[in-house]
Amino acid sequence: MSVSVGPDGVISVRAGKVELGQGVLTALAQIAADALGADLAQVRMLPARTGEGPDEGLTAGSMSIARSGPALRAACARVRAACTAEAARRWDVSPDQVTVRRGEFRYGDQTTTYAGLAKAVDLETGEPPIQDEPAVFVGVSVPRLDLPDKVAGRPRFVHDLRLPGQLYGRVLRPPSPAARLKTLTPYEDLHVVRDGSFLGVLAETEPEADRALARLRKAAEWDERDTLPDEHDLHGFLREGPHETIQVHPATGEQPEGTTLDATYSRPFIAHASIAPSCAAARWNADGTLEVWSHTQGVHPLRRALSQVLGLAPEDIEVRHVEGAGCYGHNAADDVALDAALLARETPGRPVQVRWSRRDELTWAPFGSAMSVDVAAVVDAAGLVRSWEYDMWSQGHTSRPGYSGAPGLLAGAHLERPWTYPAAADPPPASGSGMARNAVPIYDFPRLAVTGHRVLETPIRSSALRSLGAFMNVFAIESFMDELALAAGQDPLAYRLAHLSDPRGREVLRRATRAAGWGSPRPEGQGRGLGFARYKGNGAYCAVVAEVEAEHDVRVRRLTIAVDVGQVVNPDGVRNQIEGGATQAASWTLKERVRFDRRRITSGDWESYPILRFSEAPEVSVELVEHPGTPSVGAGEAAQGPVAAAIANAVADSIGVRVRDLPLTRDAILAAIERA
Repeated sequence: MSVSVGPDGVISVRAGKVELGQGVLTALAQIAADALGADLAQVRMLPARTGEGPDEGLTAGSMSIARSGPALRAACARVRAACTAEAARRWDVSPDQVTVRRGEFRYGDQTTTYAGLAKAVDLETGEPPIQDEPAVFVGVSVPRLDLPDKVAGRPRFVHDLRLPGQLYGRVLRPPSPAARLKTLTPYEDLHVVRDGSFLGVLAETEPEADRALARLRKAAEWDERDTLPDEHDLHGFLREGPHETIQVHPATGEQPEGTTLDATYSRPFIAHASIAPSCAAARWNADGTLEVWSHTQGVHPLRRALSQVLGLAPEDIEVRHVEGAGCYGHNAADDVALDAALLARETPGRPVQVRWSRRDELTWAPFGSAMSVDVAAVVDAAGLVRSWEYDMWSQGHTSRPGYSGAPGLLAGAHLERPWTYPAAADPPPASGSGMARNAVPIYDFPRLAVTGHRVLETPIRSSALRSLGAFMNVFAIESFMDELALAAGQDPLAYRLAHLSDPRGREVLRRATRAAGWGSPRPEGQGRGLGFARYKGNGAYCAVVAEVEAEHDVRVRRLTIAVDVGQVVNPDGVRNQIEGGATQAASWTLKERVRFDRRRITSGDWESYPILRFSEAPEVSVELVEHPGTPSVGAGEAAQGPVAAAIANAVADSIGVRVRDLPLTRDAILAAIERA
């Protein structure tokens, strides 16, 4: 962490995590203020950049508070300890006689401040005192630091950048993943940049850039071929292989006797569908160095990837984070950074801003992989699970910059000397896995076997999307738990509790169901369903009760959620993350599906890729199950799977038919009814 004190007493903190709209810099500022003994208004959180601050990898996986928080607390405590020691030296007293409150150091009538002490000490050295400082801001719902600019419409986003001498660029993407440029009719009055099948234009204004792109599109002729799978047979595509088989949890013990029940579930490819398309700016300087402004989730990984493609030393590239549209996963932010760099290389000294189109965003950014799951359980005479077998098929869930040693940036595959990228990989288990995230149930099953099958040839680009494989796995596990409860003639809540010994999990389930009035009468035509998981098996506990109407379409009326994230840093921030995640998960569950034919992605606008509208958003109520003194864990991805399962279980409760394939559209429900 980088901590500095200005002459005005402002304490500047530069962490390695970035603001994606999740409020993480506000929560980190609260942690920093408490560790420093400073007022929150004194702390200024600076955006991540490669030239300053730590390399904390990616802002991903709901790990920012869990991992960056303790490191930031320790760094700020060192600064506090060093300044406390200097104040004690000046006053000739012991450091433990010096108090720090709201940034003021005091002994008796003597006072000083961080500004008065910082120049005399080395802020990078010293060990923090071993003591628990009182929490002033941690645990309090302080206002978000980033929202005033956003509410007032003040320039804050990378799209708002206006650098001196700035040009505007547009990139002409190929019409399909396998397309290669065949011919290009020259236009003398266009500033065209070409490198193999990579095509772009430069202009002095955005309207001029848009017009130039339209003309360039007419001038390009492409060779295309069919490479995409059958959209209507994703089960077959994912299971055809070739695969890497992963023993997530090898079976132990003999298969018990009993009744076997089984089911198959699936989800389609899902887009990030950020409200604003990706954007970046870049400038090549006279000395051969490159500056990039990006809403990437990892400034250092992006710098290393740009270094690979462009042949520059990493230290000759500076990446600065500037906020963009929230994405919660690997969208096109890194891709457009390379686009900007390639166009800026043609105009040394002048920055170039590149913005993708909506169609490019919905058809070329990485998708969350489609998944297919088989689950089988052996139950005893009472209907309790004695054996659980779970197999999943999926593409990998990360092709982020640097994956498998490859830069992973889209334009790199279109250059004259193209990069050949391997199939998407999965994060290792220590980072929460990808396809197998939350594939191991939290329940106490005597015999358990979990196996993954990662597809090694992937014509559709996939990477990290919020919660990765956990969304599908929790949907499948919790849907099947409801099916097993129904087969056993038991209440779904009682059935889960009968298989669950984890006390915090049991508490979250009880809190959510009590708040939702579980077991009480419900209006005719409405259904109620339950979903539950502990994210990654070691993160936040989340239980969801969904109330739905399923007549002409599925309408989610209300989601009641209980969540345990350990020590809560900002209660309002946790609620916001859970509410946002629940609303997005409802959209995935009810509507979202990437569409394609055998050649092209066809869902390139909001009509062909619909998302949940404001009028369709459910009421969301969040209860925090607080455990002060326990480690803080992230909230951003905890609700995804439980919400999907709760909605699916509520639909089954409402209409008496189980729909196992997402999304739960009218057509999917009618097909399930016909099969029943």
